[in-house]
Amino acid sequence: MNYERPNIQAMRGYTSGEQPDQADVIKLNTNENPYPPGPAVAKALAALQVESLRRYPPPTALGLRKQLATLHAVDAANIIVTNGGDELLRLLLATFVAPDESIATASPSYSLYEVLAAAHGCGMKEYPLDADWSLPTELAAKLNADKVKLCFIVNPHAPSGTLCPVAQLEALARDFRGVLVIDEAYVNFVDPGLQYDAIPLIRQFDNVLLLRTFSKGYSLAGLRMAYGLGPSSLIDPMQYKTKDSYNTDLIAQTLALAAVSDQAYAADTWRRVRDERSKLRDALAKLGLPAPPSQSNFLLATVPAPLRAEQLYEGLKTAGILVRYFKLPGLDDKLRITVGTPEENTRLLHELQRLTQR
Repeated sequence: MNYERPNIQAMRGYTSGEQPDQADVIKLNTNENPYPPGPAVAKALAALQVESLRRYPPPTALGLRKQLATLHAVDAANIIVTNGGDELLRLLLATFVAPDESIATASPSYSLYEVLAAAHGCGMKEYPLDADWSLPTELAAKLNADKVKLCFIVNPHAPSGTLCPVAQLEALARDFRGVLVIDEAYVNFVDPGLQYDAIPLIRQFDNVLLLRTFSKGYSLAGLRMAYGLGPSSLIDPMQYKTKDSYNTDLIAQTLALAAVSDQAYAADTWRRVRDERSKLRDALAKLGLPAPPSQSNFLLATVPAPLRAEQLYEGLKTAGILVRYFKLPGLDDKLRITVGTPEENTRLLHELQRLTQR
């Protein structure tokens, strides 16, 4: 007998990127920062006392929230710390979306949104992005007409890496009658010259929440730490009602605080990724694999016929290099490639040249 709820039995789970055990594999498939956490994190980890683990951690990670509040010039009450960005996504649905309501995203997008909607038992609506990866026209009107309760916008976008201007997000927040979640998992890699900053939106509107993560910019994907920025009317119900009592552990809070405290180190890794991103995009174009301008730590390269993206993916995998291939309409001629170290990118380009010139 199957005891699953009908919606769980019918759904398909999330497919994570491959996580190989071999140390010699070049991993360019899950958008991790190619550089290790900084010396402040290493020092904090070495200083942890095992005795401290017998007590529960601070339930709302107040020390970390205060540090983040200083960094972003907001109040600690505007921040919730979660066990990875995925927990924050779950909290948003659990707190603001009833099973008979719908969530939405501009597609293609992060595939976990659809999985979470199915698990929650709510509706899922997708509005195709324009050909240049920009937001669909009249998106707010479409969302309102479909009575969408919550909408996810990834910015910089995944999987293309393109960036939506704050002015467009502001217009969407103003016109949309639901909760607008701007998933900024990759925001640390945005070119500073663009002066992108969506944080003022959480002061201007009561329906905007920003998602940030330590996984990408702070090289702490193995730690599972993230946070949300928003008005207290959105933060408080999650913080004090639907969040687990002790959702993040003491070790994670301590190391995340150390990472935030060393902005100079983190910012240097972001700069190095941006520099390599530009070089890698130019080199891919010379190989006939163009990618749109990216403000993330990855590139979405198009594989032209008669070459096949899946074939290149398999060829790279055989050579010990993992990239991401999505067997989905509109993406099945593309490879998403995480920006690696200079040495990793050089080897990637060498193998791509070999595979494309067969």
